[in-house]
Amino acid sequence: MLLNQQSHRDASQSAIPQGRFAVSNQQSLLAAIVLTKNEERHIGECLGSLAWAERRVVVDSFSTDRTCDIAREHGAEVLQHPFSDYAAQRNAALDAVEAEWIFFVDADERATPELAEEIRGIAGVEALAGLPVTDPAKASTPEDGSGEIVGWNVPRQNYLFGKLTRGAGYWPDYQMRLLKRGHARYDRPASEIVVLDGPAGDLQHPLIHYNYETIAQFRAKQTFRIDFEALNLYRRGEKCKFYSPYYMTLKHFWWRFVTLKGYQDGRHGLRLSLLLAYYFGYRYYRRLGQLYRSGQQFSI
Repeated sequence: MLLNQQSHRDASQSAIPQGRFAVSNQQSLLAAIVLTKNEERHIGECLGSLAWAERRVVVDSFSTDRTCDIAREHGAEVLQHPFSDYAAQRNAALDAVEAEWIFFVDADERATPELAEEIRGIAGVEALAGLPVTDPAKASTPEDGSGEIVGWNVPRQNYLFGKLTRGAGYWPDYQMRLLKRGHARYDRPASEIVVLDGPAGDLQHPLIHYNYETIAQFRAKQTFRIDFEALNLYRRGEKCKFYSPYYMTLKHFWWRFVTLKGYQDGRHGLRLSLLLAYYFGYRYYRRLGQLYRSGQQFSI
């Protein structure tokens, strides 16, 4: 269930049926949604970079820091929803926020003025002062005439450990983030994907992503994702032999460092490729083997 932050303190008002509650009675053209859990360090600057959106909504997972207070101070609407997995959290936000277009942003991401202008043009929102207007009809129609675009991929400039990263798959790092509500749903518990019922397009201007700042932060995030990612592998029918964690570690390192040109970031790219190989190869496949050995049955 998705809860209004103010009513969360009153148990009698907390049971709001998911999918029937919206944070506003009037539908907007464009709403920016930020999913959070203890993001007091980032949420203020993130929302500041989204000041151009008609509405800004924070969907929080019961943070214990000042995330929600800071969000309200920046004029954002705040909802609460218990976290079960990444796809479910985004789908709950899609159900709750009534807007023609939904723009998903993570708390550690920043939207540039150029990206803002591009998105507002597509959504048909009045252009920012001093910026040219993108023709919504032209922007939203594929060249092959296959119908209106209902989902837009946004490139990201990723800063990992404080360094702009171009290799190892981190550029252009397209993410499906601008969605026409009613035409998109999320699938997979982690590394979630968007299922559209229409064409997709690519935006030109990137989000700025201040990704992992320290190795300790990287390790904590990847450790949290292990069960979700292993379940993804299980549902895809991936098999796990006794040698799979070791083989997949080597394979993933080669993919990141050589195929995706992690080497072009020098020692930083080498370290990053090794870290990713350890988790995406060894840790995820070791957990996959444990799932098979447990004899549990998981829905596909």
